[in-house]
Amino acid sequence: MKMKRNQIALLLTASVLALTLAGCGGKTESASASPSAGTDSATSDKAAADAVAAKIDAIYVQERTDNTDAQCADAKAAWDKLTDAQKALVSGEHADPDYFGQNTGDASKDDPLNADKIGENELLVVSFGTSFNDSRVADVGGIEKALQTACPDWSVRRAFTAQIIINHIQARDGEKIDNMDQALDRAVKNGVKNLVVQPTHLMHGAEYDELVAAVEKYKDKFSSVKVAEPLLGEVGADATIVNADKETVAKAITAEAVKTAGYDSLDAAAKDGTAFVFMGHGTSHSAAVTYDQMQTQMETLGYKNVFVGTVEGKPADTACEAVIEKVKAAGYKKVVLRPLMVVAGDHANNDMAGDDAGSWKSQFTAAGSFDKIDTQITGLGEIPEIQAMYVAHTKAVIG
Repeated sequence: MKMKRNQIALLLTASVLALTLAGCGGKTESASASPSAGTDSATSDKAAADAVAAKIDAIYVQERTDNTDAQCADAKAAWDKLTDAQKALVSGEHADPDYFGQNTGDASKDDPLNADKIGENELLVVSFGTSFNDSRVADVGGIEKALQTACPDWSVRRAFTAQIIINHIQARDGEKIDNMDQALDRAVKNGVKNLVVQPTHLMHGAEYDELVAAVEKYKDKFSSVKVAEPLLGEVGADATIVNADKETVAKAITAEAVKTAGYDSLDAAAKDGTAFVFMGHGTSHSAAVTYDQMQTQMETLGYKNVFVGTVEGKPADTACEAVIEKVKAAGYKKVVLRPLMVVAGDHANNDMAGDDAGSWKSQFTAAGSFDKIDTQITGLGEIPEIQAMYVAHTKAVIG
């Protein structure tokens, strides 16, 4: 999300041009049009932008503090005071103009599910989170609504594990979403007796482990506490291990991708020279083998034109360049990219479908071996069959 070099270059060129024009006036130029006045103005703009960038960087952290609420409000207020020219100059370790300026949809359509007085049965749906408003409503919200409909005797509540995302949403949109500790404290204060936690994570990875550790600290606060399975179920020992959950997911996401691409079947797409590439996140956790297992599952189902990759390139054979070589070797000339992620957020919009040279769309294009590259920016969370899997996992622990 950093400002592109060509954007910065254009801004600097514009500044130099303005100063040059100011210096080409008559001999009786006013003081305001002097080169020194222009330099002072540019310096002032940069200082104002840098101050806001520092405030954004201060809330781009994974730990909530007693100052977080005030810092979020202060950062947004400072941003709102900037001129458009100053906003374009915002750049920091994490800060850029898109932090507050990017339009990701209407946040007012989202329900943070943090109401109190909810009864004795709580179903806490825990997600990594996304600051992309439309995706949060469709993907995270879609799963939450499906669970509430299926479990009417339980009050569905939300928690995100990424404090960075929570802070972003709060600062930009004024929407407050609980982190794990806040959600569990809220459940205790509400007098919840029975707590079921449903992760929307894909696998038993680092995020899942942290979730379980957080819940463990509160287990004595409730009469019963149960944690349901993530989407893809148990990991298994090696790349050859698959299970019913992985099979169901493989079928559901492939069918959705094929339909969205306008084909009657996966075979019809293959005959047309089209391959489907599902891009996951990747992880250094031992659960990384899950991505290779999903590739195994695709092959077991006979899906020869379906490939699985990861943004982080972990495991190594799922890196973008490795997937490109696999698709090339298989002889497909058309490629459809789609996220293997619950939400279609930053990774889907930028790492997969962005215009930067490092995006998957750009890398596949630069390979020079394909006639057409399409992207489908849709998260798993809005697919009905995926929602049904989360419902099944929840009901399995409710009994």
